[in-house]
Amino acid sequence: MRIELRQLEQFLLDSSLVPKEKLEEVVALAKKDGQDLGALLLEKKLIKEAELQKTYAYILGFPFVDLSKEAIPIEILQIVPELIAKKYNIVAFEKSGVNLKVAMLNPEDLQTIDFIKKKTGLKIVPCLTSSESIQSVLHQYGKSLEAEFGDILTADTKPEGEDDENLAQVAAGLPVIRVVDTFLKHAILQSASDIHIEPEEKEVHVRYRIDGVLHDAMTLPKDIATGIVARIKVLSNLKLDEHRLPQDGRFKIEKEDHKISFRVSILPVFDGEKIVMRLLDESSKGLTLEKMGLTGAALEAVHREINKPNGMILVTGPTGSGKTTTLYTVMDILNTPEVNISTVEDPVEYRMPRVNQTQISPKVGMTFAAALRALLRQDPDIIMVGEIRDQETLEIAMHAAMTGHLVLSTLHTNSAAATLPRMLDMGAEPFLIASTVNVIVAQRLVRRLCPECRQSYTLEKKEVESLAKSYDIESVLTYLKAAPESKKFVANAKTWGEVTFYKAMGCDQCGGEGYRGRNGIYEVLAMDTNIRKMVTQAATTEEIETEARRTGGMATMVEDGFSKIVQGITSLEEVLRATKE
Repeated sequence: MRIELRQLEQFLLDSSLVPKEKLEEVVALAKKDGQDLGALLLEKKLIKEAELQKTYAYILGFPFVDLSKEAIPIEILQIVPELIAKKYNIVAFEKSGVNLKVAMLNPEDLQTIDFIKKKTGLKIVPCLTSSESIQSVLHQYGKSLEAEFGDILTADTKPEGEDDENLAQVAAGLPVIRVVDTFLKHAILQSASDIHIEPEEKEVHVRYRIDGVLHDAMTLPKDIATGIVARIKVLSNLKLDEHRLPQDGRFKIEKEDHKISFRVSILPVFDGEKIVMRLLDESSKGLTLEKMGLTGAALEAVHREINKPNGMILVTGPTGSGKTTTLYTVMDILNTPEVNISTVEDPVEYRMPRVNQTQISPKVGMTFAAALRALLRQDPDIIMVGEIRDQETLEIAMHAAMTGHLVLSTLHTNSAAATLPRMLDMGAEPFLIASTVNVIVAQRLVRRLCPECRQSYTLEKKEVESLAKSYDIESVLTYLKAAPESKKFVANAKTWGEVTFYKAMGCDQCGGEGYRGRNGIYEVLAMDTNIRKMVTQAATTEEIETEARRTGGMATMVEDGFSKIVQGITSLEEVLRATKE
């Protein structure tokens, strides 16, 4: 865009968007090196992109629009085809008579404006916007699954026979490829964790698991089922002519902005073959324990214990509670060139650079115990065992922790304190447990409230009474008033009736669900001298938990959940669902 350095400098001085001293430094640098002043300001994080674009809009005389929270009708959006929108960073957002308003990063791009004008026959009204705003709208192209499938399913996708050759031809046919590519693309856009393709007598249902909840995505005609299964088998390098036995495979989609690995499971059912695909985003970087929901003393305890050279770090919880993600995040923190990290998994979820990952295979004798025994001869510093399922694996893991290795693993228990008696039940020696376990993290996942539409409310008397039947709510309120993360939200509340809660409402930004994304609630038990002594004396879960809270200040999962409720991160319903046993 044609904006003189002097013009931009003067406007920024007048508006005080950038401190004068800092602006003068950057202007001098821009003049010296002949660089763009706006780009330098962004690089040095002295101004936000949206503010800079607003400034450009004012100087150039164009209106500025922020579409990051706007839902644009699909008929308006599709006036500018997706490919053009992505290539030239231009999106249509409003039509009035013959006028079409478009948002652009460069409203002086007359060639693109002229192209859209000729294609649509409309008068184009250009507006300036930010790249975040453009990206938000580009994602909306993927929201209307029905629209994309309309013309695809008119093609003949039914195979004439089910021999290997015919199935291969169908799998390579354009209609089937487009169908599969489309629902994979939509799953990625909607941040789904799983895709379920379920055949029934007369149709095929496609469902996505988003934030832990399954949603109907599409219903397809039964004729296309065989083609879809064949296509996914080809992608996953599985046997096309095997319809009676389960098959497992994986494939990967790599694009400029993402790298997604699909773990495929195919199971014969009465009406055909059901497919479940787990989506694993291998391009997502920067996941931290803080972003996952660990805070305060619990976060400090985990960081302190994972930096010890030996011992056991145990993560517990039911299936789907995010245990593996926690372990991978810890490994990512510890993954430096100075250490050798080896894992034994079933299956290997994410691929990690510089980590030696072993997939178990019980059919050929490669069990957790056998693989772990072999790993100890590979000079590891850190060992991750996907899950401790039996006494043999537990004993080898504990001996590894005793002999100078840091061992990370998972167990299925309901709470952190319950893990220690569970290990005793599995046949572990009390003195070994006491001397090897460093910290136990129990966790659950709750859905995050959509910040755009969440609504505040307070509990009525009956609701407080109902809550008191399930939890020691007076103790929880005392904890909330003392905890650094929550005390400012409940400082003035004398009773639960005065505490502000939030509930899900639903809007265009969250697809009407009221929730966007997930967060963990945690219980972190760091082993101290008293707890170690209690383990050797075979103390009960309740005794261990009481002592951990008394001397170590451990917050229970319920307390951590309520802390996130009063902060507006999640809802009461989500915490009740996650913590009820």
